[in-house]
Amino acid sequence: MEKEDRQCGNNGSFSAHDISEKHAELARDLFRKGYNCSQAVFLAFGDECGLDFDTAARLSSSFGAGMGRLREVCGAVTGMFMVAGLLYGYTDPGDQNGKTEHYERIQLLAKAFEDKNHTIICRELLGLDQGKDSPVPELRTAEYYRNRPCEDLVGMAAEIMENYRRTKKRV
Repeated sequence: MEKEDRQCGNNGSFSAHDISEKHAELARDLFRKGYNCSQAVFLAFGDECGLDFDTAARLSSSFGAGMGRLREVCGAVTGMFMVAGLLYGYTDPGDQNGKTEHYERIQLLAKAFEDKNHTIICRELLGLDQGKDSPVPELRTAEYYRNRPCEDLVGMAAEIMENYRRTKKRV
């Protein structure tokens, strides 16, 4: 993944706000480059998740446009959930406390997104009718970017995830 060009603060480190903005801007930039909404959020945290860029891009590729253009849960939200899973998820299927804690975390992240957007459902965010969409993705034209909130949504999801990480908020 390309390194962020942003200059560090005077003490040589990023402030909490800079880090949050770094992930949000990186997610927006990745979306503008043509990655889907899920990929954009997930790839923005690639270094922290310990996956190489190609693996992370492939892993998150199915979840764009509300899961393969089914227009269900927003891809930016699923990207955020994948980051949470890699950073905080459980591995022991018998760990009821770990499962509960992680599902509470996921619901907290979903609520933070929903509080800002009134929904986590792709078709509702885009004002589309019920049902799945054609599997053929739309071309990324200037008109596409003017009419879609997706660039802002991926930035928002990345910011929510980073804010959660920064505060190390446990549920």
